[in-house]
Amino acid sequence: MAEYDYRGRDAAGELVTGALEANSERAAADTLIRRGVTPLAIQLRTAGDESTPSFRWFEDKITLDDLIVFTRQMYSLTKAGIPLLRAIEGLAENSPKRRMRVVLGDVVEQLERGRELSSALSLHPNVFPRLLVAVVHVGENTGQLEEAFEQLSMYFSKEQETRKQVKSALRYPMFIISALVIAMFILNIWVIPTFARMFEQFNAELPLPTRILIGVSDFFVSWWPLLLLAIGAALVGVKRFKDSEQGRRRWDRWKTRIPIFGDIVLRSLLSRFSRSFAVMLRAGVPLTQSLHLVADAVDNVWMHDRIEEMRRTIEKGEGLTRAAQGTELFTPLVMQMISVGEETGRVDELLNEVADYYEREVDYDLKSLTARIEPIMLVLVAIMVAIMALGIFTPMWGMMDAYRGR
Repeated sequence: MAEYDYRGRDAAGELVTGALEANSERAAADTLIRRGVTPLAIQLRTAGDESTPSFRWFEDKITLDDLIVFTRQMYSLTKAGIPLLRAIEGLAENSPKRRMRVVLGDVVEQLERGRELSSALSLHPNVFPRLLVAVVHVGENTGQLEEAFEQLSMYFSKEQETRKQVKSALRYPMFIISALVIAMFILNIWVIPTFARMFEQFNAELPLPTRILIGVSDFFVSWWPLLLLAIGAALVGVKRFKDSEQGRRRWDRWKTRIPIFGDIVLRSLLSRFSRSFAVMLRAGVPLTQSLHLVADAVDNVWMHDRIEEMRRTIEKGEGLTRAAQGTELFTPLVMQMISVGEETGRVDELLNEVADYYEREVDYDLKSLTARIEPIMLVLVAIMVAIMALGIFTPMWGMMDAYRGR
């Protein structure tokens, strides 16, 4: 995304200026109109403009860790009674990342012009997610900004913990698969050709497995540039497919159906949905608006469509329980907890229980994932070793028997 400077007038007719990130000028104009600002001028920031520095490709990205630090620091500062403007100025000066310093500097500038904090944060959607902006907005209106940052800090910390568990569980199988691919290239390009030349000297009839291995090796040796191009083209094709709207939807749906991993991905998404939905409801965001914001927070297009379907069902007059049943996402136990929460008016508390339930299941599955994957990895290694042994050592044993017969 590019960075745009804008001038416009708000609903009261006052002149407002600022900066935002968007894919194009038209997208920037649409964003401003949705915020109630009539754009007068929109200009792309240039790399040489020192007064409005742009974000470069090689700059640090704002990660979930940065958001955790930001929300925790804001919670501590607001709890200590430090004025909001002074607190953000201090964070802008002390942030280790240049992009965060620039963004918080712009937030300070917007606050000095009279904007609310949530409105200033919303100008940077690639840094501050919509869920964060919505919770901060509710905290401002209810006078509970401190509690809002505390809830956000806890939510982002839980999200980070789940992501680290997933990465840790996938590290071992990815290492094994990478090692197998590298070994396949080494064997086909350097090892098998050496044995092939040796077999040619003996002029012996080779068994079928050996001929297959040599044929595959000849293909690798002769066509490896084309093979690399094909792999690169396939990766580009997959990326373009994932970036398309229909492709992203199918990819996100497929991730929940992958053998072994699919259930873990689905439970992790449901945990994220439940936790973020509970945060929104506890902050006082209306039910339908909460669902609309949470649909973006789950970061899965397929799940986004299901949650939007829930929102539309509720807007038609149905209750939360019936809307959740229509998605066919939740287990009967979870549906019972949602139903009890709706009857007692404690939906946020029960949703936190649902999130804890899914997180416990995900944690257990991740801890046992390595034990479930190890036999599959061992079978793959055994098959590879067996193919190599049959292809290379069988003709060698045949030549040894023929030599002994002499």
